[in-house]
Amino acid sequence: MSENKTALHLSLTAVSAALVAVFTIAARIPVPATSGYISLCDAAVVFISYAFGPVTGLIAGGLGSAAADLLGGYPQFAVISFIVHGLEAFLAGLLVRKNSQSVPTMILGAIISIITVCGGYLLLEVLFITTFSSAIVEVPMNALQSGVGSVIGLLLYAAVNKAYRNLDSLRW
Repeated sequence: MSENKTALHLSLTAVSAALVAVFTIAARIPVPATSGYISLCDAAVVFISYAFGPVTGLIAGGLGSAAADLLGGYPQFAVISFIVHGLEAFLAGLLVRKNSQSVPTMILGAIISIITVCGGYLLLEVLFITTFSSAIVEVPMNALQSGVGSVIGLLLYAAVNKAYRNLDSLRW
């Protein structure tokens, strides 16, 4: 890969991580019944993974969501968010890159995102933060957040991809 292309990808990844953090912090709604919040994090994560590929999605999704947790007063979730949202972006982006950018494939990617977020937070919270009975309460809100975010991310991708036909050249 040329130096110019590497610099472009690194810059794009850094800006994407910042975008994930902004989407997470700017529209954060605390959920009193749980120890967390819901946000538009997944909208940015899905958009980035579809637009720029699984590697950019992995790095941006993980770093951006972890940074938002650290900056936003939820440090106990930073490592979990890094793992879950990074994996979410990687899996969705890999599916779309390997198969096609058809609507059914992107919908399947959104379903994978929802499963990854719900299952990932449940498993990692039980292992590192709380009990199963406390973590299971968060599953519906995690499903709502990742479901709405996936739809918004898919719509953002469709709009941006239509406006900028050479978006595929930015995949990493």
